[in-house]
Amino acid sequence: AWYVPCLASLETLEELCRKENLTCKSIGITNRNLKSYEVEYLCDYKVEEGTEYYLVKWKGWPESSNTWEPLKNLKCPLVLQNFLSDKNEYLSRVREGKALKVRNHVKALKPAVADYIVKKAKQRIALQRWKEELNRKKNHKAMILVENTVDLEGPPLDFYYINEYKPAPGINVINGITTGCECTDCPAEKCCPKEAGFILAYNKQKKLKIQPGLPIYECNSFCRCGPDCPNRIVQKGTPYSLCIFRTNNGRGWGVKTLQKIKTNSFVMEYVGEVITSEEAERRGQLYDSQGNTYLFDLDYDSDEFTVDAARYGNVSHFVNHSCDPNLQVFNVFIDNLDLRLPRIALFSTRTIKAGEELTFDYQMKGSIDLTSDSADGLSPSGKRIRTVCKCGAVCCRGYLN
Repeated sequence: AWYVPCLASLETLEELCRKENLTCKSIGITNRNLKSYEVEYLCDYKVEEGTEYYLVKWKGWPESSNTWEPLKNLKCPLVLQNFLSDKNEYLSRVREGKALKVRNHVKALKPAVADYIVKKAKQRIALQRWKEELNRKKNHKAMILVENTVDLEGPPLDFYYINEYKPAPGINVINGITTGCECTDCPAEKCCPKEAGFILAYNKQKKLKIQPGLPIYECNSFCRCGPDCPNRIVQKGTPYSLCIFRTNNGRGWGVKTLQKIKTNSFVMEYVGEVITSEEAERRGQLYDSQGNTYLFDLDYDSDEFTVDAARYGNVSHFVNHSCDPNLQVFNVFIDNLDLRLPRIALFSTRTIKAGEELTFDYQMKGSIDLTSDSADGLSPSGKRIRTVCKCGAVCCRGYLN
């Protein structure tokens, strides 16, 4: 008898099927491809009697099935390119970043080099799968990319992508609104912002025109206007393709835009678990001991609730702090008019170039209270250690707290 471990990955299930000579249509293992072989990545290299050989990890097969194959048998130019790139990268790092000329007469790789190449290949596969998962789960059209050219860190192990608030038991983030505006061409006199006592937040170009601190009231699901209404911006999700990338200065993951973003444009929402402030205090003490936290106080009207994006969140989970940020926080109300539970939207404060990192000030009103990857812990005396800021801005305050 045999069994599969709980929550086994697709790769593990494929390997078990092939090892036990079993078919499973639900994971794509059939009689037709049960014995098929496809190069997943290359593990090692050697030269014997003038012939180049590569150690091949076969996709869907356990590592015990790895085989040495001559170069002429390999029809995988991209995999070969990745192998050579990873090898040269490792050798260059050994020489402290200096370019190293790779000799053509090398007969075999050193174990440390081969080990790095395998780890890098596994990381590349893991990040690709994570990217695919993120894009399956997102509810907007723009793409999410993932990139790590800095270290061997893979996807976070305890992070789950969500598109909207995940309320804790007993918290209702939808307050049962049953009415909306009757406009056929928003904004009109009785449009949603006017009903709430505020002006429309957007101009004709759908860019933000209000000052920080003022709320945004968008049309809701009961409004007569359609999806093209100029007062429906945040609810449509981010319109820009973004990349989660590994920073090279110890700030962990960050987010950069792949497209130019104009001033006062909506970029993304900050989402996570909605918990009580009491629960946030309890979790905050735990997070302090672990060295990270993602708590964002919903303090527009009161301080009853907090958003915790530590385990559940979207791309905003990875946005870093800056003392000179290019994003600004705004409170948004759509299908919930409870002032204690605004949605949190991030808008651009200036034009942001393609490839530029996205940041916001963690100390601005309504923002999270500590950093993500570089948050401080507690000293033996119980006093919170000041966290050094690594944003690199000219106006950097030096500390995050």
